[in-house]
Amino acid sequence: MAGKKSDLRFDDYVRGIARLRPDEQLSLIEVISSRLKKTLKGRKPKHSIMELEGLGAHIWKGMDIQGYLSEERKSWD
Repeated sequence: MAGKKSDLRFDDYVRGIARLRPDEQLSLIEVISSRLKKTLKGRKPKHSIMELEGLGAHIWKGMDIQGYLSEERKSWD
């Protein structure tokens, strides 16, 4: 592994993990998990999938959905 902390790369960490005992690897997982939870706590996602609800509803308004689906299925053959 490289000497300076700033010189460490992802691969260096991965190789270091392989040298740890299983109990040390589990402890490392706990440390990383705890830090991530603190970092992510309170952050709201930029967007929610629910923002898409009803989007494009005007396109389907008044359309015979079953008829549309039947025509689409016929085109597959």
